[in-house]
Amino acid sequence: MHIEVLKSKIHRVKITEAELHYVGSITIDEDLMDAADLVENEKVQIVNINNGERLETYVITGERGTGQICLNGPAARKAQVGDIIIIISYCSLDKSEAKSHKPVVIFPDDKNRLN
Repeated sequence: MHIEVLKSKIHRVKITEAELHYVGSITIDEDLMDAADLVENEKVQIVNINNGERLETYVITGERGTGQICLNGPAARKAQVGDIIIIISYCSLDKSEAKSHKPVVIFPDDKNRLN
């Protein structure tokens, strides 16, 4: 039996941009992607601390070192620049593997930079 478990999480980053007229997705600073073990096109869940919105989308690589967190396309309606979000990815593991699995969780600073 396989179960879904937390793979990685970027805890509490600030939305820096919202681009409504874009194909869709979330653009994330490549430094944050690397630290959180995320890859381009990976499915993620976005949880907005400010308004309670939850959505799923996929990751686009942003410019390294910029702190960029940009909601694109329809997702841009779910948050405003300055909102605090959590970005979560999951993986499917055999139940026995899941018991020893250790997710990656990062806590960027208030400028979306790694501590």
